Amino acid sequence: MDALTFHEGRHFLQIPGPTNVPDRVLRAINKPTIDHRGPEFASLTLSVLSRLKKVFNTTGPVVMFPSSGTGAWEAALVNTLSAGDRVLMYETGQFAQLWRGVAERLGLDVEWIEGDWRHGVDPAKIAERLSADPEGSIGAVAVVHNETSTGVASNIAGVRQAMNEAGHPALLMVDTISSLASMDYRHDEWGVDVTVAGSQKGLMLPPGLGFNALSDKALQASASANLRRSYWDWKPFIEANKNGFFPYTPATNLLFGLSEALDILMEEGLEAVFSRHARLARATRGALSAWRLENLAVMPAEYSNSLTAVVMPEGHDADKLRRVILERFDMSLGAGLGKVKGKIFRIGHLGHFNDLMLMGALCGVEMGLKLAGVPHKEGGASAAMRFLAEQG
Repeated sequence: MDALTFHEGRHFLQIPGPTNVPDRVLRAINKPTIDHRGPEFASLTLSVLSRLKKVFNTTGPVVMFPSSGTGAWEAALVNTLSAGDRVLMYETGQFAQLWRGVAERLGLDVEWIEGDWRHGVDPAKIAERLSADPEGSIGAVAVVHNETSTGVASNIAGVRQAMNEAGHPALLMVDTISSLASMDYRHDEWGVDVTVAGSQKGLMLPPGLGFNALSDKALQASASANLRRSYWDWKPFIEANKNGFFPYTPATNLLFGLSEALDILMEEGLEAVFSRHARLARATRGALSAWRLENLAVMPAEYSNSLTAVVMPEGHDADKLRRVILERFDMSLGAGLGKVKGKIFRIGHLGHFNDLMLMGALCGVEMGLKLAGVPHKEGGASAAMRFLAEQG
């Protein structure tokens, strides 16, 4: 066997999603498939939906699609908007751009606020654009809470406040794909109308489930929206879910896994989950500082607790470093996407993850930096270890 492809032990998956799947969840997914129209499945569905509301911090309905997060993006748009409607979107990174592409392909008129990929959404710019729309032609504001491509988190409560102060009726749509169940998020309290999420990050599942959490205002908008929808239509889901069923075949075994993942989250407690992610993120940033490497996120208030994007020194290729680390230490780091391709690498520190797993990851990065000849100061892993020991 090729020495470059054989590795002892477990692979270190340090991309910011899909994340490590707990053994408990894998065992749950491995259960025998049951009748998705039978009473046992109905009980499972009702239990999952009830607990999901706690994760989203909502009392409203949560719709689960057999899909990726991209499907959940499309569902948010087609259920609430009509052909030609204007949507205000904000460039925070690659995934904000991709959501824009979905909106444009659906025939929506996207008003785009350009960003530099190093800062989050500026609520003042949202307010400025909405104040210039007294006729209310903008149907929705769509932003990313935690931009997976950059490690920048945005102030969603601030965005809602800006919308309220502008007195604008637009819906607020928020992508939480890399923040839900990892960072504090409050659908109802922050006045979000549609929250988009996926299964493969903080929920600790493989890819395959997409989610929309809905406000009453979003449901009212769906009654008059005329974008074509069939697979993504909320209405048959909400009706069927009342009795624990689905309008078409669901991802049955992923729901077994989701139920187990929700058990894990509730056993730890969501506040403890958020605290753990914050601690691991601070340790990672401490290592970064000790290495004398730069965080792509500029503002401390916008640092992500799910991942850290590391800027490479001028003249050094992040993909080369990632390749060295993968081949030598069997660890996958997140690539730079779009305009930061080759310029950054991303360390995922979310989901089923603890102090010792982080230390293994940071040691792998530090050894890789040395092997790849990347200029840095040694001692980043040691700095993180000291921080974690003191925080324990």
